[in-house]
Parts: sequence; structure tokens; C-alpha cells
Amino acid sequence: MGRPLRPGSPIAAVPQDHEADIWEALAADLRDAIGASLFDVWLSSLDLVSYDGRQLVLAAPSATRDWVADRFGGVLASAAARVLGQQVDVRIATDDDRSTHGGARNERRSNEDEDHQPPPPHPTAGLNPKLTFEQFVIGSENRFAHAAALAVAENPGTAYNPLFLCGPPGVGKTHLLHSIGDYLERHGTGSTLVTTTAEAFANEFIAAVRQRRTAGFKARYRHTDVLLVDDVQFLMEKTRTEEEFFHTFNALRDDGAQIVLTSDRSPRELDGLHDRLRDRFASGLVVAIDEPGIDTRLAVLRKRAALDAVAISDESLLAIAERVPTNLRNLEAALIRLVAASSLTGRALDPRLVDDVLGDAPGTAFAAADPQTTIDAIQNAACEAFAITRDELLSSSRAARISWPRQLAMYLAREHTDQSLPAIGERFGGRGHTTVLHACRRVAERIEHDAEARDLVRRLSTSLSTSQPAIPDDRRD
Repeated sequence: MGRPLRPGSPIAAVPQDHEADIWEALAADLRDAIGASLFDVWLSSLDLVSYDGRQLVLAAPSATRDWVADRFGGVLASAAARVLGQQVDVRIATDDDRSTHGGARNERRSNEDEDHQPPPPHPTAGLNPKLTFEQFVIGSENRFAHAAALAVAENPGTAYNPLFLCGPPGVGKTHLLHSIGDYLERHGTGSTLVTTTAEAFANEFIAAVRQRRTAGFKARYRHTDVLLVDDVQFLMEKTRTEEEFFHTFNALRDDGAQIVLTSDRSPRELDGLHDRLRDRFASGLVVAIDEPGIDTRLAVLRKRAALDAVAISDESLLAIAERVPTNLRNLEAALIRLVAASSLTGRALDPRLVDDVLGDAPGTAFAAADPQTTIDAIQNAACEAFAITRDELLSSSRAARISWPRQLAMYLAREHTDQSLPAIGERFGGRGHTTVLHACRRVAERIEHDAEARDLVRRLSTSLSTSQPAIPDDRRD
């Protein structure tokens, strides 16, 4: 095989046996054009069937062929023109064409059989050990939800099925979901358990279709005793994934399995879903969790301070609770920020420090934008903390020493500026809003379990407010 081509190199005269070179160059151009995540999900499975100088034929799995043609037809044509040095007709064929004409990568796929492929890793990342019933703070806003979740944990498949917990972000839905899983693992009778998110379910389903592993995917999700799914609103506007989840839901219900779902809105408000799935969601017990009142917020702060051995007065805790009125995650983050500010400045954890760090106006949330903090400042702080260059931070590198600082910087940009997710993504090398959202979730999960990561977030947050350096003790990935 000849020397690999670079995107933009005209290859109209390249012999037919160099189709692999053409695809390699085209794939590189497409990855740059639409981003690695979209390419990996939708276009990486394409094969180059043929190129005769006028027409480029690509084969896609039959399940995704129409979607690829409709969604990415223009992108593929533009990329082909750049790579081939001329306008060509791009046709998206099906797998039948792949077997008829062959393809640059067809040989290594020809003997694959779904029933003999090894199963991919299990979709769930596991339970968060900190999200248990013992750690859940009960208030008037969530008492019914807690009682329902405990009843399901004690009698799965018989109490309420499905149990649908809904409410705005940060009110404890995920905590109760994981608490059910934790209870079953510690006190259950060997029941199988799958804990996942709707986003993870969708991503694995897409991968299973692309890799022809749908039988294994269905077996894993439909042969479990308990299914816990977070953020089911993610299924909206995803027709094929919604269809698969509908059949999974029915199969589990028919087998008597317990289903627990969470969402940021009630089933009737999930207007992006088909009526039949919304009816399934509403067929069990739907429990709404309201935003926490001042008493609940104060109780959460007291428990967190006790767990972290933080000496702080009720007066100071009340001052924090008054400034973070809705989101329990932001409430705990505010306490972390106060402790960091006290540690770095030597000031007492008193209401005056609360005013200085969180702002004087009631209702000012921890995540509210600081007009003095810019994305540039956040990026510079991340580069300094991890001894990397700005070019590396904004690059497409997925190396751990680069991806963790990048995710952390995105998280801080979300917390400390008023920029939208798309705006933040644009400042980080033109990434999409889903990439930023994923980064924020990954950082939030990591600081839950990793004390060093949590301490670094404290120091960086404080340095952005006080202009003090925040170099970590150990610049580890």
C-alpha cells in the first residue's frame, strides 16, 4: 500500500487499490470537521466501497444508513471534495453493497458474526458509595420521595413499579436512585442490578447497532431484576433509542423486574417522547421533589460540615443557606468554597466571610457568575496548575494529562461565568455543548470520590477569586 494521504491532497488519479488511503484521509478530515465524538458514533463504521474518479460510494450499516445520508450527506460531500481535490458524487450505500463490491476495510469484517462477538463492557459505571439512605437528608420537600424509594428498595417489583422521581436539578433524585441500588446490594437476595443513565443507554445502543451487537445489548438490559435509569428526559427526540427503551421497559415489566427512573420533569411534560412511553412512565408512582426549603438546606449543610469535620457556626451555615436557595449540589459546593477561602486566607468561617465569598445579595448561588472571572483566566489557571500549554489545553488530544485539565477548566467556566454551554465549548477549541456537559458531569463525579481533585477545585476556585496561585501538590493526571 502506498503512502497515506493527507486531508486536502488531490487523489483523483490514485489507483483503485488505494481505497484504504482515501478512506484514511477522508476519515481524518471528517473527524476535524464534525468533532471526534460525532464521528465515532455515526461515521466511524462507514466503509469505502468504491471510487471511480466521479462517484464515491460509502457503505453504512443498514440500521443507520438513512440517518447518516440525511444528517451528514452535505458534510461527506464537502469532505470528499477537500480530500479528492474535486467535486464528486457521494452515495451512501447499505451493507449489501459492502458484500457485493467489497471495501477498503471489508476483509476484516467479512467473517464477523454477532453471536460470536465478545460482549462489550457493561454499561453501568456502578453506584456512588456516598449516595446512600443514611446520607440522605429528609425534609418536607422530599419526605414522600424518600419513603417511596425505601419501600422499593425493601420490596423491589412489588411496591411501586415503575417509581418515577422528578424535580429540578440538585434536589436529590440521583441520590435516592443510587440509595436504592446501594440498599439492594447490601441487603438484597442476589438480585441482578443495572444502574445507568439515559445518555449511557442511548450511546451503548447506538454502538450496538453500529457494531451489530444488538442481541447482546438486549440481553444485558432485559435480563436484570432491577433497572435504575437517571435523567430519562435525555431520550426525548431520539426516536430509535426511545423505541428500544420502550421494548426494554415492557420486557422488564412483563418479567416482574423493578424499574426506577428519574427526570427533571414529570412524564406529562416529556413532550418530546411518544405518548405510549409517557403512559408507561406514569403507570406506576410518580413523585415530585420540590426545591429544598431553608430548613432542609440548613440540615444538609450541618450534615456535610459534620462529615467533613468542619467547625462552623449555625449562623454561618444559615448565611450560606440563604444565598443558595435551590440546588443542593451548589449548596455543598458553596461550603467547600468557604472552607477553601478560610484555609487560604486565614480568616474565620463567619458570616462576614460568607458575604465576601458568596456575595451580599440573598439568593446569590455558588455557581452565579463572577464578573471578574473570564474563561481566559480559567484556562490560564488550569494551564499553570498542570504545567501544560494553552495549545495543549485546547487541542484534540485525549491523553489523560490533557483531558483532565480541560474537563476541569470547562467545569470551572460553567461554575464561575455566565457563559452558556455552547459558548464555553466554542472557547475550548470549538467543542459542542454536549462535550461541555459531559466534562462537567465527569468532574462533579470525580470530586465526589477523589479528595485530591476536590482540594484542587477548592484551590482553583479560590485563586480565581483572590488571584492567588493554585498549583497542586502533585500534578498527576
